[in-house]
Amino acid sequence: MCSIMAWCNPAADESEFKDALDEMTSRGPDDKRVVRTDGGLLGFRRLSIMGLSPGGMQPFSLGDCEVVCNGEIYGFTSMREELIKKGYSFKSDSDCEILLPLYFEYGTECFRMLDAEFACVIHDGKNDEFIAARDPIGIRPLFYTYDKDGKIIFASEPKSLTPLTGEKIYPFPPGHYYKNGEFVCFCDIARPEGFVNDDLETVCGNIREKLIAGVEKRLIADAKVGFLLSGGLDSSLVCSIAQRRESRPIRTFAIGMNEDAIDLKYARQTADYLGTDHTEVIITKDDVLSALPDVVKLLGTYDITTIRASMGMYLLCKAIHEKTDIRVILTGEVSDEIFGYKYTDFAPSPEAFQKEAEKRVSELYMYDVLRADRCISVNSLEARVPFGDLDFIKYCMAIDPGMKVNRYGKGKYLLRHAFEGLDYLPYEILMREKAAFSDAVGHSMVDHMKAYAERVYTDEEYEKLRVKYTHATPFTKESLLYRELFEKYYPGQSQMIRDFWMPNKEWEGCDVNDPSARVLSNYGASGE
Repeated sequence: MCSIMAWCNPAADESEFKDALDEMTSRGPDDKRVVRTDGGLLGFRRLSIMGLSPGGMQPFSLGDCEVVCNGEIYGFTSMREELIKKGYSFKSDSDCEILLPLYFEYGTECFRMLDAEFACVIHDGKNDEFIAARDPIGIRPLFYTYDKDGKIIFASEPKSLTPLTGEKIYPFPPGHYYKNGEFVCFCDIARPEGFVNDDLETVCGNIREKLIAGVEKRLIADAKVGFLLSGGLDSSLVCSIAQRRESRPIRTFAIGMNEDAIDLKYARQTADYLGTDHTEVIITKDDVLSALPDVVKLLGTYDITTIRASMGMYLLCKAIHEKTDIRVILTGEVSDEIFGYKYTDFAPSPEAFQKEAEKRVSELYMYDVLRADRCISVNSLEARVPFGDLDFIKYCMAIDPGMKVNRYGKGKYLLRHAFEGLDYLPYEILMREKAAFSDAVGHSMVDHMKAYAERVYTDEEYEKLRVKYTHATPFTKESLLYRELFEKYYPGQSQMIRDFWMPNKEWEGCDVNDPSARVLSNYGASGE
C-alpha cells in the first residue's frame, strides 16, 4: 500500500498538508514527498513493492503534469512497450509511471484501459485542473472533502482529511473519475450488460481459468509475498493456485482464539496438503478487547460485521508485520458477494439473488474491501485480492443467476465444482460449509465483544444514547458501542458508511437482529 493526497487549492497550507499526510505513515513508511503545483499540493508516502529503486518514488512528472497513485497495474509492461514505441521514456520499473503517458495519449479514457487496483490524482498543468479516479471495485481507498474555500481535497484515508476540514467526508465512488467538478462513471462492474448462457461445465471452466489468472498476476512483486489462510474455500483456493505456481513453499498464516478456534484445524489441514510454510497465531479475549478502539479508528466504520471480522485480520497482520519481512498479502475477499453467503440461500428467486449480488459488489468498498485494506495497510503491508480481478468479476456477475442460486444443496457450488476432482484441495475443504471469518476465529471472540458491550450500558442508557444517531441508528448495545467509538474519531461523519451490513430482511428467514450466520436456520455444520 501507499498513501496519496491532493489539496486542490493554490493557497493550500503546506505545513498542515504534510502533517495530514503523516497521519497515513503506516501505509507508506519507506519514503515521503510533497510537491507544490500551480493548482495546489500533491503528496505521496511510499511502500516499496514494484520498482524498488528511488526512481520509483512519486509524484511522477511529465511535461507540465504530475500524478500520485496508490495501485498495482497488471500487464503494465506490455503497455509500457507500446508507449515507448510512441516516443515515451521511463526512468523506473514502477507500474504507475505509465499513467501520465496513458493520460497524454487517451485522456480520461485511459482509466477504462487499466487492469488495476488503483486510486490516483493527476494535476494537469496544461489545462489547470485536477483529475482523480478509482478502480471499479474500490479495492484501493480514496476519500474527498472540501476546504473553507470550497476546494476539493483527496486522501487515501479520512483520518488525513479531518484536520483540514469541518465539512463532510465522502468515499470516492468506485469506477468513477472526477473532472471539472463532476464524478463520471467509467465502469459499473456490478451490473452486467447481458448474461452468459453457457452450460455448467463451460461456466465452471471459465471460473477456474479466470481465477487462476487473477491469482498468478498478483504473485508478481519485488517484495516478499504471504497468504492469509482460514481453511475456508476462498483463501484455500488462492493458496492452492499460488503454491502450484511456486517452486518453494509459500508462507501461509492463520489465526484463532485460544478457547475455541474453528478455522485453525482446517487451515492446518490445507497447509499440510499443499505443503506450505504455515504459521498459526493464537489470540485471547484480552487481545481482542484491548485492540477494539484501535480497530474502529483504523477502519473508520461503525458497522458490526466489518468490525467483528477485522479483529482477527488486524491481529494476524500485526503479527506478520512484527515477525516477518513479508510486504504483500493475498486474501480471499470478494468471493461471497459474487457467489453468495449463507443468507442468500433464502433468496426467493434468481432475480432477487442477482439484485442482492449487485448491491453487495457495488458496496464492497464500504465493507469487506475496506476491512482488508485497513487491517493490512495499517501494518505496512499491501493487500491483493484475486477474487477482485476485473475480468473474473465481469464474467461471474454475468453468469445466469439461475445457475448461481443454491439449487445444488451446497452454497457457492459453481466455484466448488470449478475445482472439483482436480486435486487443488482436500475434498472436505473444497466442500466445507461457509463460516464467517469472525465466527470461525472462535465463537468466543464475538461473544466476548457482545458481552463487553452489555457491561458498558444499562438498558436505560442504551435507549437514551442510541436515538441520538438518526443515520444508521444503533439497534443493539454492541452497535452502540461501535458507533460511540466511531464518533470519537470521526465526529459527525457517519455518511462515510451507507448503513449496517445485514442480511436482506425482506427475505423470509433473514429478518434477524445480528449479521452473523450463526443466527440463521441454515447455519448447520458451518460452526464445526
